[in-house]
Amino acid sequence: MLNKIKNLSFEQRDELLTILKSRFFKNMKRHQGFEWTQIEAKLFENEEKLFSLFEMERTGGEPDFVALDENEVVFIDCSQESPIGRRSFCYDREALESRKENRPKGNVIDMALEMGIEILTEREYRRLQEFGKFDTKTSSWIKTPDNIRKLGGALFCDNRYDTVFVYHNGAQSYYSSRGFRGLLRL
Repeated sequence: MLNKIKNLSFEQRDELLTILKSRFFKNMKRHQGFEWTQIEAKLFENEEKLFSLFEMERTGGEPDFVALDENEVVFIDCSQESPIGRRSFCYDREALESRKENRPKGNVIDMALEMGIEILTEREYRRLQEFGKFDTKTSSWIKTPDNIRKLGGALFCDNRYDTVFVYHNGAQSYYSSRGFRGLLRL
């Protein structure tokens, strides 16, 4: 993915904007008080970010504008379950390189960087859950504090029994039902 051209064709851009607009209107509770024209204007001010949104969509994230804070335009992966194109990854490059056998296809931190997005913090993950039930069958890696990562661990979350749970695992672990959710600030 590192060699991908980060410019979209006109067709890709128009198709993406159509998808984002449709999703915006289908999920108004995620962004009450905002109009599509405001979001569209922000997208045109930051056209280089369209590549990141395209990658979020391409990998199954179903990005949508979510009003996490009053004045911040943020797109978050709103797929019901952890994005399918971003599962079976360990946490970071160090974890990936530590695996000698049965290596995963990649790692969360590098993929997020290549896509131009951030992985969610615990706070952002919990806030997202206020807009629906996400990860009821899957789980998502979240940004792990340095003190935990230095000891070999990494954090992930899911939503079971109407509750968000935060767990730990070795950073080198990976599962077909664990991916990561991204966030894009405009």
